[in-house]
Amino acid sequence: MTKRLSLLSVFLLLACGSMLVSNLLSLSPPPVSAADPSTDVYFHTPGVPTGPTAPTANENHYPQVGSLDSRLLMWVIIQQHTYFGGFVLALPIFCVLLEFLGLMARNPAMALRYDGLAQDLLKVALLAISVTAAVGSVMLTMFITLYPSFMQYMGGTFKVMMPLYALVFVGTTFLTIAYYYSWDRMASPGSKWVHLSIGILAVMFGTSLLLLANAWSAFMMAPSGVDGQGRYLGNPWHLLRSALWSPLNLHRFLADIMSGGAVVLAYACYRFFSGKSQEERAYYDWVGYVFLFVTVCALLPMPFAGYWLMRSVYAYSQSMGVTMMGGLLTWLFVVQALLIGALFLGVNYYLWQSMGRIRGGERYQSYYQYLLLALTGCLFVWLTPHTILMTGTEVKAMGGAQHPVIGNYGVMSSKNGAVNVMICITALSYIYYRRANRTMTISWAKTGNVILGALFGLGGAHIIGLSVYGFYLPASLRVGLSGPQALTTLLVVTLGLLLNRRMLRGATIHGPVRWGQISVRGMVGLFGLAAAFTWVMGLMGYIRSSGRLAWHVNDLMPDTSPWAFTPSLGFAAKMVTINMVLFWGAVFFLFWVCQRGQQPVMHEDVSAEKEAGFLPSPSHEA
Repeated sequence: MTKRLSLLSVFLLLACGSMLVSNLLSLSPPPVSAADPSTDVYFHTPGVPTGPTAPTANENHYPQVGSLDSRLLMWVIIQQHTYFGGFVLALPIFCVLLEFLGLMARNPAMALRYDGLAQDLLKVALLAISVTAAVGSVMLTMFITLYPSFMQYMGGTFKVMMPLYALVFVGTTFLTIAYYYSWDRMASPGSKWVHLSIGILAVMFGTSLLLLANAWSAFMMAPSGVDGQGRYLGNPWHLLRSALWSPLNLHRFLADIMSGGAVVLAYACYRFFSGKSQEERAYYDWVGYVFLFVTVCALLPMPFAGYWLMRSVYAYSQSMGVTMMGGLLTWLFVVQALLIGALFLGVNYYLWQSMGRIRGGERYQSYYQYLLLALTGCLFVWLTPHTILMTGTEVKAMGGAQHPVIGNYGVMSSKNGAVNVMICITALSYIYYRRANRTMTISWAKTGNVILGALFGLGGAHIIGLSVYGFYLPASLRVGLSGPQALTTLLVVTLGLLLNRRMLRGATIHGPVRWGQISVRGMVGLFGLAAAFTWVMGLMGYIRSSGRLAWHVNDLMPDTSPWAFTPSLGFAAKMVTINMVLFWGAVFFLFWVCQRGQQPVMHEDVSAEKEAGFLPSPSHEA
């Protein structure tokens, strides 16, 4: 069945790519010839117009199907395509990393386990490619049908990139399929590295596809490579490299890794609860732990990537930045802050619950109440708004939307400090987790603990001190404090983890990790994290898109459709939730398809599995 679906994905992608090129080229009006050069709206370089003019408000055409709201239909289908596109990009990256870890592992049981998990996930990726291709074809058809003027302009402007996009799209699919079906045939040690190279090529093509797709989104927010009338000036590099392209690439790449990791977390929870044996539950408990680590690695730099993106937005258009972070969309950022705080709390909660599978973990349980108190305090700071929701009468009585007390504290200096402290606390929770079943035997253990405490204490004090200092600086200077705060966090986390690793060398181990014996609360919390990751990605995508307000392409092509409106906070939250539910419904259907007739990768070397802690034995009981 997987083979038939994989072949179906090839045909769908071929059809999608050919339809993408043919339809857009046929819809686009003839290139505009101009003898007089024009000037790039962003780079201010001269060029000869060779593309169509952006349609004016009177030239836009919006066919309507009955009483359906075309914008909401496009919102749903674009979000689903974005979710699955990120899923398809992330899974091959995970598979390549897992296969590499399997090749480098010294323990044969661990090598087989990493290799088997990678093959298991790649099977899900093949099915996801089919869904992504189908959703992409529907999305393209809806754009051409419901927004013909927009597609004529964008297709004519990006016409030079369309064949490349189709080629990369199809190449990604073929390489991913070749990567999967050559797995068993290239299992020998001599050919395994060649097989890994195929996976690396698939990842490179997938990443290139993301960069090309981001060019459209970045152009709609911050156009470049065109003149004041929207005409393409013949420089493809300027068209691609708009003001927001680079930060958007980093932000969406990390978001795709988080989204893909969230799906694997949900997959592990699904297989854990549906498992019929202790061995199967132990295996997927381990999978959940591994991919929580991967997802957190993408989560930690996400605030800094978001800061870079928003700083680029402010540099390009201060009015757009104020709209997103200090005006109409401000409270969506408060909701986003709440979810990010919940993510950090959830990650720490899972680590604390994971102590139940480790002998000796009870020694550190008393410390968690202090970590929870610190996390909660940071969350309150992170949630403090700069402006407050109120009626017109309340705004008039108070003299503005900024509260005279709270408004002074809801600034980015304090928020950056709060999120950096939360990152440090999460690293400290992980250090406790690593020490749970070990007793250090080094002679300088007390000195090392003092150094570790001083590192986190001084680092936290420096971060908080910079946050307080930011209150005495104007906003233009306060923004620059985020760099030293991020650098301090990076040094504290990196040096703390390395020092802890050095201190645990030669430590006495009280017993292996008893995989599969985590509490039900821990696995439910893990799935909650997966759902929260997806919700945050949907919300942030909406905020970024809404920054354009009444424009299809900012300052060039207005949105004059009869259904154009800026949704309220409640309406946007409902739409994001509906998209999340639809996505997870489709994902669980894929899980069910992949699970039919499949068993987890268990191996004949049972003794090695027990020594690694994956299979239960009488000595592992608490």
